[in-house]
Amino acid sequence: MEHVPPPRPGELLPAGPRHAATGAPQPRAVLELLKPVTWFPPMWAFMCGVVSSGVPLADRLGLLIAGMLLAGPLVCGNSQAINDWFDRHVDAINEPQRPIPSGRIPGRWGLYIALIGSVISLCVGFLIGPVVGVATIIGVAMAWAYSAPPFRFKADGGLGPLVCALAYEGVSWFTGAAVMTGGVPDSRIIWVLVLYSLGAHGIMVLNDFKAVKGDAQSGINSLPVQIGERNAAEVACWTMALPQVVVIILLARWGLHWPSAMVAFSLAMQVVLMQRVLAAPAANAPFYNATGTTLYVLGMLTSAFGLSVIV
Repeated sequence: MEHVPPPRPGELLPAGPRHAATGAPQPRAVLELLKPVTWFPPMWAFMCGVVSSGVPLADRLGLLIAGMLLAGPLVCGNSQAINDWFDRHVDAINEPQRPIPSGRIPGRWGLYIALIGSVISLCVGFLIGPVVGVATIIGVAMAWAYSAPPFRFKADGGLGPLVCALAYEGVSWFTGAAVMTGGVPDSRIIWVLVLYSLGAHGIMVLNDFKAVKGDAQSGINSLPVQIGERNAAEVACWTMALPQVVVIILLARWGLHWPSAMVAFSLAMQVVLMQRVLAAPAANAPFYNATGTTLYVLGMLTSAFGLSVIV
């Protein structure tokens, strides 16, 4: 979705003429609003947290299922509803087929769904456990701060990708480990999840290349707009690579030599693929997202399996 200038603080824009319809939205429209395709990244990170805990899945299977629903349909799905509500005035121009501008989510139902989803997420989080509940508070707060004024971090080329990466990767990984351990995860797990979250900032920057022209026209200060496509691509590549170097070193120091070597091999392949991105960032960013990002997340899982042996 293209980024747009944030509304003025405190401004609640009218839904527009297409929103004159009344009544409850259809379930299919609500599902489209929650964008199931976006649930995979946080659910993957959640499962990395589960694996890294070293706790057998059967020991906490019910809580594991609840946690997956929390990470995907609830917190992530709710973040999509929040985002669509606060982008509705631009979607009415650029993507009028979306549920809110098309009127399939009528009136202020988009906002109500976001609020209800936030409450349900918090309830489920605290039902799983107090540590998971606190993590859910952080995740929900980041979702609102990312899309809603007065913060609206998505309009900032540096903070927006960072907040998104921390929420998708860090909070989800932490939640997965916390669900399985019933408390705060081992510090080594936290070190690795923080590093992979910082690296994911680069992945989020690459996602901005799909809307460089629109961002520039709309006044959105994405990183490619601020510093140029080539420079932004270099920042993204270094941001992805350096945290993985630290992960490789940490795994080796903890005696996890095979996982360390596998992550190093994955990083070497990513560096090769990065050369194609640097040659033509806007054209080849989708290629890297399908290849290099896959290697990145496989490295996450490899690290998780390694951690499960020592925690």
